[in-house]
Parts: sequence; structure tokens; C-alpha cells
Amino acid sequence: MKKRILGKSGLELSELGFGCMGMSFGYGPAEDKKEMISLLHSAVESGITFFDTAEVYGPFTNEELVGEALFPYRKQVVIATKFGFSLDPKGGAKWTGLDSRPEHIKQVAEASLKRLKTDVIDLFYQHRVDPDVPIEDVAGAVKDLIQQGKVKHFGLSEAGVNIIRRAHAVQPVTALQSEYSLWWREPEHEILPVLEELGIGFVPFSPLGKGFLTGKINESTTFAKDDFRNSVPRFTPENRKENQAFVDLLCKVAARKNATPAQVALAWLLAQKQWIVPIPGTTKLHRLKENMAAVDVEITSEEINEIEQASLNIKAQGDRYPESSAKLINR
Repeated sequence: MKKRILGKSGLELSELGFGCMGMSFGYGPAEDKKEMISLLHSAVESGITFFDTAEVYGPFTNEELVGEALFPYRKQVVIATKFGFSLDPKGGAKWTGLDSRPEHIKQVAEASLKRLKTDVIDLFYQHRVDPDVPIEDVAGAVKDLIQQGKVKHFGLSEAGVNIIRRAHAVQPVTALQSEYSLWWREPEHEILPVLEELGIGFVPFSPLGKGFLTGKINESTTFAKDDFRNSVPRFTPENRKENQAFVDLLCKVAARKNATPAQVALAWLLAQKQWIVPIPGTTKLHRLKENMAAVDVEITSEEINEIEQASLNIKAQGDRYPESSAKLINR
């Protein structure tokens, strides 16, 4: 697999990463640990070098899984994890609020290092912007961790332009991780130009629209009772029916290229900027292989223009987060 560098940071990654959250959290019951370790090993052996996790995924169990799985390959992979939530250390509520106080950031770093079975975190993101802690203090805390050799790179997630600029002035930001896909293109308006200006890489999460852009979900699909998509307005049956237009567009292009809609969706993202590294997640080996094959799907400028023009006539129906979670974005 080809490599990409996140902005001007020098951090080199496989051009497609792996989002590990769904193995332990969010999309229904946690998957079998041995099977997930085997899948992560397959990912590394197939050329993926970038793996994304967070303490809140589980909580804690996803970091433990990633740490165990990647320990034999530690020198050849890049591991990203995140801080910023207040969690019950006994494993009760998944999160009880935001907490990016410098002392808490450093506590999270120590705990994550242990769970990940490593002596350094390659990329440490603030998971969500904390309105009660100045971003300069957050960046300063991560800067301290970098100087101590416990962290290599600083990242932000779902942060707005003002926060990005302020943080970057204290400690250079290596990457912003935010949602970006054919059905959520808001980052194109302000975020991507600022990242390009500052030399910051972009890591799109949910590059397949939380599974919708694979074409395997329709209005009659039912999710596990603890699948978070049950509470997402964009995933109501009515909105799924309306949003099928995005999948139809991808299928039209995919049919000409002997590809799947998921592969075209990922190839489209990869074609946007050379410093974009999407992190699709999966719990299935055949989906991993499908995602990885997307790097060989060449999208021509004519096809990009075709997708662009067609998507202008499609409006995504439904918010991407329930109201209770939307308040955590772009503070």
C-alpha cells in the first residue's frame, strides 16, 4: 500500500488507516476478541500501518484490544488515541462529560500508554473541544507530553477553525480528525483550506457514512438495540429512504469500474487531497479486503466532476448526531 504524510508533520502512514472503534463499541455488542486480534493482524500484514482508538471506546476495552493486537508489530505501526472525556474508572457510564484539564490529559496519557502496551503514543487527539478549558492549556499539556517523550504528535477532533489556529500556535497540530464523506461535506467550506494553509493533515472518520455508503443498508434495515445509529436522525427509516440517492450515485460510478460503492466512496475521498487519510472500520475480513482494494480504484477528474455535479442535487436528510451530542461539535 502507498504511503501518505499528514500535512507538514513528517508523520508517514498507509494511505488508508483502520478505525477500531466498532470492534468494541458503538455498533452493537463487542466482537470476539480473538477474532478482532486476528483481523488487526491481517490489516498490518496487508500493509495498513495506521490504527485509531480512544479511551472512551468501551470504555477502555478498545485500547486494550489494540494494544494486545499490535504489540508484535509496534515498531511498524502508528497508533492514535484520544483524551477529553470524563469517564467512570470502574466502567460504569461510558462518559459523564468533557474533561480536558491539563492534569487530566496527563493522567489519560499514562493510562493509555499502559493499555496500549507502549512507551509512546504516536498521535494524541483531543476527542472533543472542552469549552471550560482554554485550548492553549490543552495544547500546552500535550506539548509537555511531547517534550517528555510520551507523545509524538498532537491532534484535534471535530474542532472549528478558531480552535485549530489557537492550538496550532502553541503546539503544531499534526492532524484534524472529523467526519467527512460524500454525504457530509461541511469540512470543505472552511476546514480544509485552513488545514492546507497551516500544513495540517486530515483524517476523515466515518468515511463510509457509518456504513450507509456501502449500499448494504436500506430503509428496512434493523440495528442491534445498542447500536448508536438507532438515535441518529440521519438513520431513521424515512431519511434512509431519501438518502439512498447517495448510494445510487456511487453505484452508478462503481458499475463502470467493476468496483463497489464503498470503494468508490473511499477513492473519492483519497482523490480530494494527498494529505487526507481516511480510517474506515470493520469487523469482517472480507470488508477489510474490500476497503483496501479502494486504493487501486482510480477516479478520473471527469468522474470527480460527475460526482460533484450529481451530488449538488442531493441533500442529505437528517442530522448526523442527535441533539444531545451535537453540542459537542466545533466549540
